[in-house]
Amino acid sequence: MSLPKYDSNKVAIIGCGRVGMSTAFALLLRGIPNELLLIDRSEAKIKGEELDLEHGMSFLGHARVHASENYEDLKDTDVVIIAAGCSQKPGDTRLDLTDGNKKIIQDVIPKIVKYAPEAIIIIISNPVDILVYEAYKISGLPKGQIFGTGTTLDTSRFRFHLSEYLKVSPKSVHAYVLGEHGDSSFPAISGATVGGQSLLSMPNMTEEKAKNAYQKTRDAAYKIIASKGATYYAIAVAASDLVEAVLRNGQQVFPVSIPLHNYYGHSGVALSVPCIVGRSGVEQTIEIKLSWEEKQQLEKSVNTLKQFL
Repeated sequence: MSLPKYDSNKVAIIGCGRVGMSTAFALLLRGIPNELLLIDRSEAKIKGEELDLEHGMSFLGHARVHASENYEDLKDTDVVIIAAGCSQKPGDTRLDLTDGNKKIIQDVIPKIVKYAPEAIIIIISNPVDILVYEAYKISGLPKGQIFGTGTTLDTSRFRFHLSEYLKVSPKSVHAYVLGEHGDSSFPAISGATVGGQSLLSMPNMTEEKAKNAYQKTRDAAYKIIASKGATYYAIAVAASDLVEAVLRNGQQVFPVSIPLHNYYGHSGVALSVPCIVGRSGVEQTIEIKLSWEEKQQLEKSVNTLKQFL
């Protein structure tokens, strides 16, 4: 049985650089929004983006695309995606972007709350965990209405690299990268499964191979940025999946960045843990079993992020 679609399905993207526009393209290709609003400081540039997308509509499902620099146009928006901000340069960590991008969050969140108080807000901009917590503090919105893409992409990368060893589809690998979307993230190997079996019990899989798959995952963004300057296609697909889960009340589990409230004893910080995502945003966090070592890695991630709050 197909899940219900909501009447307006209006999605707004704030920040229309490479990540924002790749996300817009992914959303339209999948036929997710009925209306797509592009907000950026340069209306002249995004008017061109609006036209470029509109000219493909005869090949896609119908959607209205509108470019604006006016936040009042957010009225009746169901999902707002924040992709605005400085991006990583070669040699930068995501945490190096904290000061500049935190100012952007402080500017845009009050405008979103004013004009679209019921919208689900999904943050892509980095450092996503810091920005999610900042947005949560200043918005006054209910828990779960704001969350970040977090380690959704890291998890996809991890599953892909594991699948190369396992010779199965990444979709059949159930393993998470949790914690910071950054260098203190960690793979939750102890609870990972493939077809109901423990990951480490599978043929051709060892703990060393699993850790090597994670190392490739952690280094992926640095390699891509060194090669072509930025990552944007994969995160756009991940973000479009999250938007679809919200609009169609998917009740799907994603490792997204959310403020913690006594998660394994941790509070006062946002980072990625498995969450059920539906029409209200993050509707539930799932406290999966972690080994002693993984609990220590979670604590390290918490302490790393708290230094930047």
